[in-house]
Amino acid sequence: MSESSAEAVEAVTGATVSATGNWRMAGLVAGAAIGVVAAGAAAGVAIERMTVGRSVRRKARLALDSSGPYGSLHGTPGKTRADDGTELYYEVDDIEPESGAASRRRRLFGRRTPAPVTVVFSHGYCLNQDSWHFQRAALRGVVRTVHWDQRSHGRSGRGLAQADGVPLSIDQLGRDLKAVIDAAAPEGPLVLVGHSMGGMTIMALADQFPELILDRVVGVALVGTSSGRLGEVNFGLPLAGVNAVRRILPGVLKALGQQAELVEKGRRATADLFAGIIKRYSFAGRDIDPAVVRFAERMIEGTPIDVVAEFYPAFADHDKTGALERFAGLPVLVLAGVQDLVTPSEHSEAIAGLLPEAELVLVPDAGHLVMLEHPEVVTDRLADLLARTGTVPSTTTVGGCDTALS
Repeated sequence: MSESSAEAVEAVTGATVSATGNWRMAGLVAGAAIGVVAAGAAAGVAIERMTVGRSVRRKARLALDSSGPYGSLHGTPGKTRADDGTELYYEVDDIEPESGAASRRRRLFGRRTPAPVTVVFSHGYCLNQDSWHFQRAALRGVVRTVHWDQRSHGRSGRGLAQADGVPLSIDQLGRDLKAVIDAAAPEGPLVLVGHSMGGMTIMALADQFPELILDRVVGVALVGTSSGRLGEVNFGLPLAGVNAVRRILPGVLKALGQQAELVEKGRRATADLFAGIIKRYSFAGRDIDPAVVRFAERMIEGTPIDVVAEFYPAFADHDKTGALERFAGLPVLVLAGVQDLVTPSEHSEAIAGLLPEAELVLVPDAGHLVMLEHPEVVTDRLADLLARTGTVPSTTTVGGCDTALS
């Protein structure tokens, strides 16, 4: 490494290129787990480091953490167990209770209230249920919703099977979703909403429990996700570099996962570089609210490196293209950011191509976390989907978005 290169690395990471700085460099390598290292992001962070002091950046992060409302919404908590015993955490936001007079009339005439439609939200890799903050806020009191944390994420427990050495699979996540539905919405119609890995989870559910889709599901929304061929994604980088990273990354992540405590220290020390990478692979626009960016950082930073390592190999094996036929004939929304570098919009177009009746929405100037970057678009299209399924009347206003169809 040349002297100038060493200085550049030090400027970006805040670490010295020496034996004593190896743990910091481990944190830098761990950044590949949330994408691949982006030269443009690193350069931007280097410039920012030269113009803004570290203490100022730290104070700014603390201020955003304390003032940002994102992730503050909570419902009635619940817990259930996956088939391997892993504890899964979920929350239910119920619709506004019926008036006492209406309830008395129904009891008087012996009428049974049908189970309401439940909208079940599944989040993506390295996120948690709070990633649906804007959509949750808009739907509160309008429709019954369930938000859950996938195993080893958020407030759910670490995967017990993975602790015993069983590789994580997307099929396992599909079974986890079934366990949550059985506990939180055991009866009544369902609308399934999934982002990224959450969309894959829904596909795995459909693949393994087709009768559930046939009998109860009345609508599906697949946001920034893929039915397979994720091994071909280049993350916006030259193909040669991506292939080199792809060959070594599983082994690197496994090694880092075995030194989790050491690597977590490195991640904290290189927080500025992580922030640049996270923004690069999460958002496309330049005018994104800094509090939203910081919110995304907190979720991703909160995912332990050994969990990152456990989940990553499952994406290469993911192929649920055949399961999409389970959604044929249902109202389906397929939505993606045009500038998504993690699950490119071409994957959403491929899904829509196999579901001719699906609504395909491609959002310009949007990256992978489109539901945070352009929440009004995602909320509006979800409201329209709910109207098409009969979950809400077609003239219902949801979070300021009129769902009346044109």
